[in-house]
Amino acid sequence: MLQIRKATTNDFDAIWPIFHEIVERGDTYAYPPDTDKVGAYKFWMEKPLATYVAILDGQIVGTYYIKPNQPGLGDHVCNVGYMVGSQARGRGIARAMCEHSQNEARKLGFRAMQFNLVVSTNTVAVALWQKMGFSVVGTLPQAFRHQQLGLVDALVMYKLL
Repeated sequence: MLQIRKATTNDFDAIWPIFHEIVERGDTYAYPPDTDKVGAYKFWMEKPLATYVAILDGQIVGTYYIKPNQPGLGDHVCNVGYMVGSQARGRGIARAMCEHSQNEARKLGFRAMQFNLVVSTNTVAVALWQKMGFSVVGTLPQAFRHQQLGLVDALVMYKLL
């Protein structure tokens, strides 16, 4: 059974391989592909309001963060980023984390959720977010430098909570 809980600093050793695998590919996240473990910790554990882990069969298989998308008068909208390790894809983990994150966002007082940079070629994620009720509210032409495909569009996706 999948369990999702807040991450602790001790969880980062299990989060790091997932983060590294995904970011190194350079096809879904704007973080530099050569981000080291210290930088990853800052991005994923220190900057967000909260970070969570998804645990299946005693192993951390996914993670997400939640933070205000903007300061001040925009802080009622959150931004969330999700990562699932390749060995656990296709098992509903991203969907479960998205559902969990929306509940957590409501508890934290957020009124909406925005994904700032969904790479258009990440069709599995785009389709899932749309199934979860997110709308594409904007297309950023050639805003992502895909490591294999070159410049591709990025989508801004949004959902009222």
